[in-house]
Amino acid sequence: MSSKTKIVVLRMKEIIYTAIFVGLGILLITLFLVMFRPKKDTVPTSGDPVRYVPGVYSSVITLNSQDINVEVLVDSKKITSVSLVPLSEAVTTMYPLMQPAMENLSQQIIKNQSTKNVSYSAETRYTSGVLLKAVDQAITKAQITE
Repeated sequence: MSSKTKIVVLRMKEIIYTAIFVGLGILLITLFLVMFRPKKDTVPTSGDPVRYVPGVYSSVITLNSQDINVEVLVDSKKITSVSLVPLSEAVTTMYPLMQPAMENLSQQIIKNQSTKNVSYSAETRYTSGVLLKAVDQAITKAQITE
């Protein structure tokens, strides 16, 4: 009889240890989920305008060892200018769609105050995509993070 009791006690210990480890495992998994869940992206609404640190912010595009700076000029509440600097003759000759695409995008970005919902022609889709990515990088540098 005593051996049966010992077996039951050992099994009860194992059940208790298993329950404790399962509880700790669930607690650990819950802790990881809470700590590493993605943060909610805050999209500015019309009542909550995006604020910028005033200045000129740039992003670099490298095309065949030629660096092209995309500059974004902002004041505290809005984007005032988007341009390519310096655009040399070599770049203009090699990439003739660069300047017209930037002029088109610049007008839309200033009007919308964002790179979202910007339209461009099928001819300039790749050029416009590269330019929009560079403008986004510059605007991200300018935004005030709270």
